Amino acid sequence: MITQVTKGIKISVQTSFEGTFFKNYKMHYAFGYTITIENQSKDAVQLTSRHWKIYDSLNDMETLDGEGVIGKKPVIQPGDSHTYNSGCLLTSPIGAMKGFYNMVNFSNSDKFRVYIPTFKFSAPFALN
Repeated sequence: MITQVTKGIKISVQTSFEGTFFKNYKMHYAFGYTITIENQSKDAVQLTSRHWKIYDSLNDMETLDGEGVIGKKPVIQPGDSHTYNSGCLLTSPIGAMKGFYNMVNFSNSDKFRVYIPTFKFSAPFALN
């Protein structure tokens, strides 16, 4: 598990290889990830949007921006956490993701970024 803390918000990431399939005459590699966002600060915060950089060893980096996570903009109280599952399709068996969440502190309306550490994807058969 990969973890990082920014301004009292702890991000933990666990990845998994989900399998392969053909799409448009190309092999694709499916990876899953579970992210837990834990509020270790003294203030309630809300996740408003996300920014991802997706690295595929056979392609250029892809940048993705969006509102919330999986259709939600969770409010996380001090001491609480929010966990969600998502996935990524790559055209190679090795890749990585990193990014950040845009957050709002409810006590002072400050906007801030919480960084998501780089987490790697690798199909078991691609490892030495």
